[in-house]
Amino acid sequence: MSAQDFLVELGTEELPPKALKKLGEAFLAGIEKGLQDAGLHYAQARFHAAPRRLAVIVDQLATQQPDRSVNLDGPPVQAAFDAEGKPTQAALGFARKCGVELAEIDTSGPKLRFSRTIAGQPAIELLPGIVQASLDGLPIPKRMRWADRKDEFVRPTQWLVMLLGDAVVDCEILTQRAGRHSRGHRFHHPQAVAIARPSDYLPALREAHVLADFEERRVLIERRVAELAKQQNGQAIVPPDLLDEVTALVEWPVPLVCSFEERFLAVPQEALISTMQDNQKYFCLLDADGKLLPRFITVANIESKDASQIVAGNEKVVRPRLTDAEFFFKQDKKQRLEAFNARLANVVFQADLGTVLEKAQRVSELAGLVAAGIGGDAALAKRAGLLSKADLATEMVGEFPEMQGIAGYYYALNDGEHADVAAALNEQYMPRGAGAELPSTLTGAAVAVADKLDTLVGIFGIGMLPTGSKDPYALRRAALGVLRILIEKGLDLNVVDAVAKAIDLYGSRVKREGLAAQVLDFIFDRLRARYEDEGIDVTSYLAVRAVQPASALDFDQRVQGVEAFRRLPEADALAAANKRVSNLLAKYEGKLPETVEPRWFDNATEFSLYSAIQQAEQAVQPLAQSRQYREALGRLAAMREPVDAFFVAVLVNAEDASVRANRYALLARLRGLFLGVADISALG
Repeated sequence: MSAQDFLVELGTEELPPKALKKLGEAFLAGIEKGLQDAGLHYAQARFHAAPRRLAVIVDQLATQQPDRSVNLDGPPVQAAFDAEGKPTQAALGFARKCGVELAEIDTSGPKLRFSRTIAGQPAIELLPGIVQASLDGLPIPKRMRWADRKDEFVRPTQWLVMLLGDAVVDCEILTQRAGRHSRGHRFHHPQAVAIARPSDYLPALREAHVLADFEERRVLIERRVAELAKQQNGQAIVPPDLLDEVTALVEWPVPLVCSFEERFLAVPQEALISTMQDNQKYFCLLDADGKLLPRFITVANIESKDASQIVAGNEKVVRPRLTDAEFFFKQDKKQRLEAFNARLANVVFQADLGTVLEKAQRVSELAGLVAAGIGGDAALAKRAGLLSKADLATEMVGEFPEMQGIAGYYYALNDGEHADVAAALNEQYMPRGAGAELPSTLTGAAVAVADKLDTLVGIFGIGMLPTGSKDPYALRRAALGVLRILIEKGLDLNVVDAVAKAIDLYGSRVKREGLAAQVLDFIFDRLRARYEDEGIDVTSYLAVRAVQPASALDFDQRVQGVEAFRRLPEADALAAANKRVSNLLAKYEGKLPETVEPRWFDNATEFSLYSAIQQAEQAVQPLAQSRQYREALGRLAAMREPVDAFFVAVLVNAEDASVRANRYALLARLRGLFLGVADISALG
């Protein structure tokens, strides 16, 4: 079967830069799905995307769709014909569905069947529908109309190239008639660019000052920015999202070094970096010590004969933003950070939960308890908690919301607050995302945990539970943040006590009944996905969850111990034995004896098991108390032989009530040994 390369390029007005890469990927995915559904084979496909175009190239696309066989089953023969052999409505309806007379339906089997071969169509006839379907399915939140047409797309379209080999695919899509003429750079080469065949696409556009390949532009920008930064004795900050956005803004990237006045370096560098990245799309430069240099790199979309004009224009544009940051910083420092708390008394945190100032006061009290629990300074934590939201009322954060916490850090240092208090004002928001940085100080960790627990308790306490698609207060992220801080920093906090304290601080604002259990379940349930991501078997999580540790760190240490135990050869047998013991104890009626009495033993295996339990208790309980769970479970693995022997030789439900009760008490001792670490029966 013959094959040809295929090219489709849709030209538009400038596409939204933050969405360009996603649109290109979705365009490719839609076309590949259409080709696969149509049975059109190809070697490979790839997308290209630039500010004014989306394109897909398919290598070695089959020019002819293969013939296909269609087999449709209908109603049973008994239901298709009545007693006299006349067709029923079921039979006639099936024939109509197939578009044929009943005589053409096969009635030789148990069911009516229609089989036919559908001749394949030429690819050139199928491609317009495939492209149209892919464009219709692009993830576009809001579509536009233009001129007097009803067609809608993310931006008005300007041209359409569709080639199969060297032939134009004759069609009209989104108001554009397909041809072979693309367009070059808006300024360097505004003329039409003829594309002879798909393989000429990238070279032809490159000659017209358009690098249509998204990844090629991205690599070029990243490499050139790094080279220019090195020339300035600095290192560029190149966030991946910003790099993608800049790549989507230019067709012919030309990075250039610009500068700003050194006096602006007195402003917190985070504010300067934020405004240059977010508003101007610049790459900032840092020196070897991580301090901001008075330089930045812009990426022009034109190769100017006088690049100094572009540099001067960008320097002129950035100056007002930096001046604003400087002004707000100076204004805020005219009063102490604590003074801004007064404004928070009029700012609502949540309608049913009070003001932001009240939240800060709750966080202060809770942070003191958390700090005491993790070995920190309770007084510092309480002070940091009280100041934690003050910078939300500053001019700096009002203009640059992303500076919350960071501004507080600088203002606290300016006021002479303790260094840990200042650091905590920024660290309270950590981790800011999955895998992001954690607080470096115990004070910061205490405030971060307290702030997140306060939010969890408050929002759950008024019944605003997150759903599968909505979590407006980011409660899942808050719970994960608490767990990451406590586990990864090795902080042994009693989360049960902390949640109880958080509930008390809310008083009558929240519905207390069942609230603690609800919040704790929500927090510890987040660990399941965490462990699955780490490759830990879910049964290890469930085994620990069953004993409800109060500390997240303790929970994690138990899970690691159970996961190691699960790999031992004795694990399966002991898990099964624990499950059997659990089921027996659940069915026991009456009160278990407080002690095991050897005088009621009548079988040697009972003595052996009792002796093994006594020895294990002496060895295992100290290990469990010191949280050496891996070692404790390793020691308990030696219980397999006496446990197996006991169940082989002994009938637990003996006729004699005293013997039976004593055997149940023995099993309860055995079960308690394992429950000191986890419910091993969950592994079975």
